[in-house]
Amino acid sequence: MAHNTRVTADSNAPPVTRILADFVATHPAQGWDAGVEKEAHRTLLNWVGCAVGAARHPTVEAALAAVLEFSPSAQASILGRGERVDIGSAALLNGITSHTFDFDDTHLKTIIHPAGPVASAALALAEHVDATGRQLVDAVVLGIDVSCRVGNMIYPDHYDRGWHITGSTGMLGAAAACARLLSLGADKTAMALGIAASQPIGIREQFGSMTKPFHPGGAARAGLMSALMAKHGYTASMRAIEAQRGLAQTYSTKCDWNEITDGLGQRFEIAFNSYKPFACGIVIHPSIDGCVQLRAGHRLRADEIERVELKVHSLVLELTGKTAPRTGLEAKFSVYHACAAGLVFGQAGEAEFSDGVVARADVIALRDRIKAAVDDAIDEAAADVTVICKDGRRLHVFVEHAIGSVERPMTDADLQRKFHGLVDPVLGAARAERLIGQCATLSGAADVRALTASARPIPRA
Repeated sequence: MAHNTRVTADSNAPPVTRILADFVATHPAQGWDAGVEKEAHRTLLNWVGCAVGAARHPTVEAALAAVLEFSPSAQASILGRGERVDIGSAALLNGITSHTFDFDDTHLKTIIHPAGPVASAALALAEHVDATGRQLVDAVVLGIDVSCRVGNMIYPDHYDRGWHITGSTGMLGAAAACARLLSLGADKTAMALGIAASQPIGIREQFGSMTKPFHPGGAARAGLMSALMAKHGYTASMRAIEAQRGLAQTYSTKCDWNEITDGLGQRFEIAFNSYKPFACGIVIHPSIDGCVQLRAGHRLRADEIERVELKVHSLVLELTGKTAPRTGLEAKFSVYHACAAGLVFGQAGEAEFSDGVVARADVIALRDRIKAAVDDAIDEAAADVTVICKDGRRLHVFVEHAIGSVERPMTDADLQRKFHGLVDPVLGAARAERLIGQCATLSGAADVRALTASARPIPRA
């Protein structure tokens, strides 16, 4: 049957798939400046901490139980756990754990959480093939560049359609990282990207459920499998990303091809990565930051507050407008709960998004006194916060850039404190400190197995 489909796509798109494949296959090892190299190690530290911290979460227990139905071979590690599984399942599970707390890294230009898909696939493969630390770091930098450049090309239209951009670009970054680790040439790397392009993962409807962290895990597994298939001669379209009915033009009406090529090999997107001080959706962070600032600056108690007035960009309420969350996972998408937590506790780490805190009467009472209004004159990365006290005081702060942003980055000390907070309860403080050192020196490691060994709990006698 003939279809009268109106085609408005760009038939003259540049050969994006080949351009990215050539870049991944031929870029020199450590072919970037010291700032990029440092950010790569910070990204891996943050990713390991998030993965280990969530290793015993019910989300992970359920996913692991499903994986074990297949009786997987013991090829690779699950960070924070003693079990070993096949490399595909390790990529899946570490991707899930790293995103379960919503505490992972964020490429703010696209809201992609890039390490989840890329590092999860790369570490599983690196452990299996006995890659060096240098090879792993290189693969992560290049894989993140691929996923974030594709994200730059299609954001925000693609995201606005309802795709979870971390999963729906992450399989490309994971495929690129694994192709690099396997030393595939440009031709086979293009095939890996092409195979991955047929495996987009993630819709925003799943936010607030266990399936949201499945997206980076599923993308990691898909990218790894794509690279392995390409290694063995499996083929795909050489124009899978850019063709009229390829990934980009199917995903999005916005396809800025220049985002792929501008500064390719000179500018690395990992340099613009950021790390979360609060364990929830990134768009809430300015509002939480404002609440924490007002609490600290005025020694404010929750029982002194009459109401809180927020002015935020419309995206904040679109993504995090849950007024009555019932669980910790739902609360991560509630600007109301997050601000109440910031005012009650002075912080909004993973503990403040537990099911128990979500159900606390004092938190609910304050949450219900928080009113949020849309003002699209305010940037997505900003928030206007006013606390009206029962004694008539009006306390106000405008947060242009939240702590953890590129403009106000977390310091190395901040990241290490966050890491200890996540990892100490799982592995103990001594193991956590060892992992911090191993992440910092990973590029010089002969292999990655010492790191994965340190990330396993000590067996009980």
